[in-house]
Amino acid sequence: MTPMSITPINRDSITTAHQLIRPHVRRTPILETDGADFGLDPIKLVFKLESLQHSGSFKARGAFTNLLSRTIPAVGVVAASGGNHGAAVAFAALKLGRPARIFVPTVASPEKIERIRSYGADLVVTGDRYADALAASETWIAESGALRIHAYDQIETLLGQGTVGLELEEQAPNLDILLVAVGGGGLIGGVAAWYSGHIKIIGVEPEAAPTLTLALQAGHPVDSPAGGIAADSLAPKRVGELMFPIAQTHVQSVLLVSDRAIQQAQEALWKVLRVVAEPGGAAAFAALLSRRYQPKTGERVGVLVCGGNPAAVDFSRGISTQRSNPAVQIPSHTTADSI
Repeated sequence: MTPMSITPINRDSITTAHQLIRPHVRRTPILETDGADFGLDPIKLVFKLESLQHSGSFKARGAFTNLLSRTIPAVGVVAASGGNHGAAVAFAALKLGRPARIFVPTVASPEKIERIRSYGADLVVTGDRYADALAASETWIAESGALRIHAYDQIETLLGQGTVGLELEEQAPNLDILLVAVGGGGLIGGVAAWYSGHIKIIGVEPEAAPTLTLALQAGHPVDSPAGGIAADSLAPKRVGELMFPIAQTHVQSVLLVSDRAIQQAQEALWKVLRVVAEPGGAAAFAALLSRRYQPKTGERVGVLVCGGNPAAVDFSRGISTQRSNPAVQIPSHTTADSI
């Protein structure tokens, strides 16, 4: 196999990554329904349920691509994360028999911390901010020689996340548009590279974390505000350098949604479909439900439900409950890494 560190991010390389990780990841299902089920216009909706992926999010794809395509030292791998990326790396390392050390800040949810621990990783909870966890992980890499696995700004990670697009195109070949949540950009970068302009790709970000929106306005990745209800999964300091040119070429637009719209999307997914989504996992659907995206009559719209690890779920109400105040803004230097 060609070393992925020099591999372009395109359909051929994503296909190669898919063949590599296929025995290790779930082919997650799609769920087709009518917009009328949610009080929307007559459109066809196709949900891709990556919330049912191993470790609870699409992140397992990038984690397995990294571990299977790179040389792993005896000391193992290391990741800094707000939760989902760390859980995915810990899960992949467990299944492949590799040591893993995961650094998370204290703002990571107890549920995600417990999930990482359950996979047997060496978990280090350090500092109040993601930047503290990242710095600690860099120190460990320098001391130990462990292999860094980045949450989004790495070719192997983008290729793995791109396999979501490959699967979805096989399952639903006639989509007109696909709504994708944006954090660091690994998911939308990989998926947009797969579709390469064949359908419309629209990014969705929380109003409190407009990372790709500001990057596109500036013409390059820039530091952005980060906070809100989805801060542990959709609030990096900035989008990745590798995904940005892909977004410039293949992402049609980026929409911003409020925390309330995200909560309403979580509730609707549970009440109508009995699908549990974390805030970041429901953000793409929030753009549709809140009418930030207005589909044409008869349009066939795909929605990625990218994560199912809410902080806690009140099933009597059907929505995720947050231990912290979602109205509190987290400064950009304190955020999780999308993940």
